[in-house]
Amino acid sequence: MTKVALFKKDGTAAGEIELADSVFGIEPNETVVTDAILMQRASMRQGTHSVKNRSAVSGGGRKPWRQKGTGNARQGSIRAPQWRGGGISMGPTPRSYAYKINRKAYRLALKSALSDKVASNNFIVVDKLDYEKPSTKAVIESLDKLQAVKKTLLVVEDANENAKLSARNLPNVQVMTASGVNVYDLVKAQKVVIAQSAVKQVEEVLS
Repeated sequence: MTKVALFKKDGTAAGEIELADSVFGIEPNETVVTDAILMQRASMRQGTHSVKNRSAVSGGGRKPWRQKGTGNARQGSIRAPQWRGGGISMGPTPRSYAYKINRKAYRLALKSALSDKVASNNFIVVDKLDYEKPSTKAVIESLDKLQAVKKTLLVVEDANENAKLSARNLPNVQVMTASGVNVYDLVKAQKVVIAQSAVKQVEEVLS
């Protein structure tokens, strides 16, 4: 079992915690991590780019001149792509860029990202991240004492509403529940601060 230090939210030591090697102690697989990040980034794209083709622009309802005898090239509409103000030929249309990778590959990518944070000492486990009421100031003080104030991913248990409300306005902190942990946000964060109960939730899902 992999052991890491356990802290209280005031930054003081609270002993050690054992992490499952099958989740937090594997050899990171960079290939599947890259595949997972590309998948998530593709899913974030809105895909709302659009142009008007010749059927969408107004005008051009009649032939501009007769087919023969004018000396001009034959034309069927003044809204054809070669005309100024005409439709765009082969332009982008709204589409979804989302795609899926194999579920086993994504789970491996998630374990790899978690294991990398543990191996690089950027994984901080806190015994409790409970707050009596939503307080951004209290979260700032906790992160400052834990030395995790820049690009921090704060992972709490699913029912911890006060912690989620307290940290959501901090520009350098992203808060999410244990069930929402994903590869892209793990890799992007410099530090991962996670509640002890959230660790158990992650282990239950990925073990």
